[in-house]
Amino acid sequence: MRFFAAISICLLMTFVSCDTPKASGENPFLTEWNTPYGVPPFDRIRPEHFMPAFERGMSLHDAEIDAIVSNNDEPTFENVILAYDNAGAMLAQTALIFEMLCAAENTPQMQALQEEVMPLLSAHADKIRLDERLFAKVKAVYDRRATLDLDAEQSRLLKKTYDGFVRSGALLDAAGKERLKQINEELSVTSVKFGNNILAENNGYVLLLEASQLDGLPNSAREPAREKAQALGEKNKYAFTLHKPSLLPFLTYSSKRELREELYKAYLNRCNNDDEYDNKALIGDFIRLRTEKAHLLGYPSYAAYVIADQMAATPAAAYDLLEQIWTPALESAKRELEEMEPLFKKDYPDGEFAPWDWWYYAEKVRKQKYALDEEMLRPYFSLENVQGGIFFLANRLYGITFRPIVVPVYHPEASAYEVLDADESHLGVLYFDYHPRDGKSQGAWCGNYVEQTYDADGRRIAPVVSIVCNFTRPTRNEPALLTLDETETLFHEFGHALHFLFHDVKYRGLSEVEGDFVELPSQIMENWAFEPEVLRQYAVHYRTGEVITPYLIEKMRRSELFNQGFMTTELIAASLSDLDIHSLAEYEPFDPMEFERRALTEKRGLIPQIEPRYHYPYFSHIFDGGYSAGYYFYTWAEVLDKDAFEAFRESKDLFNRKIADDFRRKLLARGGSEDGMSLYRAFRGQDPDKRAMLRSRGLWNEPEEEDETAAEAAN
Repeated sequence: MRFFAAISICLLMTFVSCDTPKASGENPFLTEWNTPYGVPPFDRIRPEHFMPAFERGMSLHDAEIDAIVSNNDEPTFENVILAYDNAGAMLAQTALIFEMLCAAENTPQMQALQEEVMPLLSAHADKIRLDERLFAKVKAVYDRRATLDLDAEQSRLLKKTYDGFVRSGALLDAAGKERLKQINEELSVTSVKFGNNILAENNGYVLLLEASQLDGLPNSAREPAREKAQALGEKNKYAFTLHKPSLLPFLTYSSKRELREELYKAYLNRCNNDDEYDNKALIGDFIRLRTEKAHLLGYPSYAAYVIADQMAATPAAAYDLLEQIWTPALESAKRELEEMEPLFKKDYPDGEFAPWDWWYYAEKVRKQKYALDEEMLRPYFSLENVQGGIFFLANRLYGITFRPIVVPVYHPEASAYEVLDADESHLGVLYFDYHPRDGKSQGAWCGNYVEQTYDADGRRIAPVVSIVCNFTRPTRNEPALLTLDETETLFHEFGHALHFLFHDVKYRGLSEVEGDFVELPSQIMENWAFEPEVLRQYAVHYRTGEVITPYLIEKMRRSELFNQGFMTTELIAASLSDLDIHSLAEYEPFDPMEFERRALTEKRGLIPQIEPRYHYPYFSHIFDGGYSAGYYFYTWAEVLDKDAFEAFRESKDLFNRKIADDFRRKLLARGGSEDGMSLYRAFRGQDPDKRAMLRSRGLWNEPEEEDETAAEAAN
């Protein structure tokens, strides 16, 4: 995440009520930090510190902008573009911490702050981007760019700065600018409400069961549910929630079909219950406002506006990729359904296979077809060992090491590591926060608390990075044992972390990459997760110390395409529904659920046994998570990541240090210093090839080479 499904946590030790003795004292945002490694002083930060910090940050930012505008010297790269890039540092730092904590620690006090702060920040950003005097100076430099003798990075920063102003409405007339400000303010409020509603729904549902209702569930699912019930004050009961570590094992193993249906429908119907947390009206507000914004800025749809700034460039290019995958993926899913139907009919001769049956019968097929189930694998994937595995991989590829450190943390469950480069110099700090809590959003993401940059004296400011997940908790009898999906997720988020840690970007304005490029550094790490050479380093039975056997590794290899039709179909369905709703050329009131049904079922033939990965009312990525018209990013980046990994395969060395060093220097370290495709070509020496991605999902078979003798005979 970066992105970033949000998650929810209980009250942090740093977030105490205002009337405690610790709440007094200096505001840490208004003083210099004297913390180890430059981490935020989490032990001193209170919710009441944020508003004064935001007010001070906006005031300083205004003064810095005024200094640029008031300068009577001829506009230059240094006194306009560089000065603008350096402005607002305090505000940006405060906003980073606030946004990260709102995802990982969204208390009622923080929620109230969000609703108050986000419109203020939106208005502040618009005031600057729509300042005619400031834009005139930016444009003056841009218009003379050919005569300025700028280097490549300076030219890139100038172009990105100018384009950023134009995309933010700098060319609009006065009336257009005023309306754009109103739209942006409304969108900021709508986003906060949408996310808070999902958080409330996630935390508000519990399926409370008796021991007699747990048929089929392994102890790895029962024990966390028992402990959750105890935490809720329910003795001798078992509590299942909508968080994935609770939901998915229940859907996979519970033989009580009616209970699987109850839990899954509760998950599917979040924020779609015509109550105070219903998000359907907010979805209408999003589309109405975003469509109007796109039209104001000269685009036919919001999707066209968003994607114009991405690698894909047009919605048509994104659709083309998704639709190439959709048909073969759906056909593959239908074949998977055919394999499950006999097992289902044996249990329910007159029944109809439903979405809440898929995980349960897919697991039966896996056992039958591959003699493999996740319960026999999980003891090899303790969280501690998987974390050790990613540390091992990073060391083999890049020579970096990780040292546990004692620093302020935002929650007692968070841990921190200093990251040391190959020459043992300080590279950055990495926090981990692994388990679900109330107040933490669902999903997993990676982000910065401190961004890499350079100070006025040219010294590198090291990043402070955080990986946040919602993984299976340890119980009193067992450590946290991860599923294969959770294991892959940790490798994924660690890839984002490496991207942040390796950043070596001179200008703040060149830090970000295109959205459909950002998942490349994360997704490429997934390719190593289950390679035998890597598994043998970290997949160790937590009780016996036995390294995973070649027999189990071979079973995993043979089953690597298992259920890929289903997983690809639900992913592409969500990507298409995102593009569809943001490609509307005109807004008229509509029922989002009916719109989604027509787009996926009527238009594209999605079978009723599969639900899209996200329905609109809880599709956080596209409504409050930064991926609007961009859920296709994962698939676009998968083309890149699978092709990039081919470089290692072709070298016959999955730990090839030269290739890894190239990947770091030419791609990970560069941020947005060049456009994503240029960075990719510099690393790979060619355009990406889709075939590696299609093969990995079982959607491409290499054509057999024609036998030379047969070919000669045919001629």
